[in-house]
Amino acid sequence: MIKEIVTNALKKKSPDELIAVSKKSELKKTLNVFDLIVLGIGAVVGTGIFTIIGTAIQGGPESVGAGPAIIISMVLAAVACVFSALCYSEIASMIPVAGSAYTYTYATMGEFMAWMVGWILMLEYAIGNITVACAWTGYFVQFLKGFKHILPAFVTNFPMWLRNDYRYMLSYCDKFGLDPHSQMPFLFDKIPFAMNLPAMVIVFLLTILLIKGVKESTRFASVMVGVNMFMIISFIVVGAFYIKPENWTPFAPNGFEGVFMGAFLIFFAYIGFDAISTTAEETKNPQRDLPIAILGTLIICTILYICVALVLTGNVSLGQIDIQAPIAHAMRVIGKDWFAGLISVGALCALTSVLLIYQLGTTRILYAMSRDRFLPKSLRLIHRKYRTPHILTWISGAVVIGCALFMDLNISAELCNFGTFTSFIIICIAVLILRKTEPDRVRPFKVPFSPLFPTLGIITCGGLMVYSMKFLTTSSLYFPLWLLIGFAIYAGYGYRQKRLEEKNKVKKFREKVKV
Repeated sequence: MIKEIVTNALKKKSPDELIAVSKKSELKKTLNVFDLIVLGIGAVVGTGIFTIIGTAIQGGPESVGAGPAIIISMVLAAVACVFSALCYSEIASMIPVAGSAYTYTYATMGEFMAWMVGWILMLEYAIGNITVACAWTGYFVQFLKGFKHILPAFVTNFPMWLRNDYRYMLSYCDKFGLDPHSQMPFLFDKIPFAMNLPAMVIVFLLTILLIKGVKESTRFASVMVGVNMFMIISFIVVGAFYIKPENWTPFAPNGFEGVFMGAFLIFFAYIGFDAISTTAEETKNPQRDLPIAILGTLIICTILYICVALVLTGNVSLGQIDIQAPIAHAMRVIGKDWFAGLISVGALCALTSVLLIYQLGTTRILYAMSRDRFLPKSLRLIHRKYRTPHILTWISGAVVIGCALFMDLNISAELCNFGTFTSFIIICIAVLILRKTEPDRVRPFKVPFSPLFPTLGIITCGGLMVYSMKFLTTSSLYFPLWLLIGFAIYAGYGYRQKRLEEKNKVKKFREKVKV
């Protein structure tokens, strides 16, 4: 019995089988290399620059900051990423199938590991989307405040309980000695009620857009990314004239620990590579375009990150850097209030594109898992008109909207990081396995210096992940709990569904032979 279970859990799908199934896909092939790079930049350049960079420099509740040495943190994160990006490029061009790391794991490590990786990707995307949605609300509130002399007060400064979760409201009241009953409504006079209304509304609107079609979504993302890039480049150019070298000292106030934790936090933004590979079945020429988009995104984003970090830490002294809106605050410090308002617009565009792309990635991974019978078959229904997985899109949107009611922003960002590191490590391992099991398979792109580069990817990502667990105690407990829940779902539902699928296939084959 145990032997049979282990054998089934290790069953793999060959790359040929995966590709054959993807060719029957009902998804529409509309994306080119430019669309993919837009998706990648939209996912990477956004949260990292407009929100996480402040915490990475100053430090968070459970971690110290890197200070001006954040540029070293970014280089370290980029080095860890480059090995994984190369591995993503090889395997995505070799197996151009929706599902990203989930699909690649199925081809190399078997059914059980594929499910667990898919479950981790849900943590990476869905929970990460909550972090971005909350950050979006912060910049939206700042944007509205710029119209305080034009719009009524109840619009520009609407109640806090309509823009924060109840956990934040309770901690806010505790911090300032306020009565919670005076700051937010209570259901039945006992249950505190608060909701992040702007976050919920923007996720709802983007869910509708994604149902309309991936090409339409990409066009929208292109506009958002264009505005975002203009604002970031403008910040670099304008801020460069106000750099004070004395702000760069002390360069690394918290030494190696600060640099390492800064790299861990910045890594949050690098889900963009995985997001590109989730759209393989909607790409016109995936063997050529996926590697170009993945590596191109890494190069462009790393350069932008380092330039922004140099200007930000040069404009503002370490103690003055704002955690919630660091770029806009830096412009106010140098006396450019009007430009700070424009930065808020750029931040809203950037975070909107990130939300859109994370949501897209979530649905495409769920689509692949449903196609493999890990999830109910009915979930992967394609909209007759728009040719998109509309049911899964609604479900993923509802999950983010629901979790935004109670999820803590910092913990959700850290959990997302653990998911990102794990999926990157899995990809590096998958490349090493396929080099052994499928040595003669055509590879449109090959990782140079293999097995050295994939091994370095495993070591760098694994090192950052393990080191951070020493300090991020809360999320370090939640991550194994998430894995345990995933294991329970596989054992209680997924495993039985896969065996039922196999029996049905055998039954159909026998009926066909009889005929």
